[in-house]
Amino acid sequence: MVVSYIYQQRIMKTLTEEEFRAGYRKAQLIDVREPNEFEGGHILGARNIPLSQLKQRKAEIRPDKPVYLYCQNSVRSGRAAQMLKKHGCQEIYNLKGGFKKWTGKIKTKK
Repeated sequence: MVVSYIYQQRIMKTLTEEEFRAGYRKAQLIDVREPNEFEGGHILGARNIPLSQLKQRKAEIRPDKPVYLYCQNSVRSGRAAQMLKKHGCQEIYNLKGGFKKWTGKIKTKK
């Protein structure tokens, strides 16, 4: 577990909400939570590619563009970062504290 955490910190940069907000509009914003969580509320502009589907859907993510990831509390986004690194993504960012700490604009499914 500790080795995995240290590896995740090397392949992705964890950003504060302020840092995340400053860059995510120019990047691929991916919510790796499950669809029911996404529908309950997500960051405006995010695409939902659940961690459980990421291996099959990784072609939807361009490795040449920055990727901003988040989940509920940063655990699944760390696993997603490992998969995306293997896919060739170089710039991978994670929202510190995950969606539960987000105070910015959100969208919910009506």
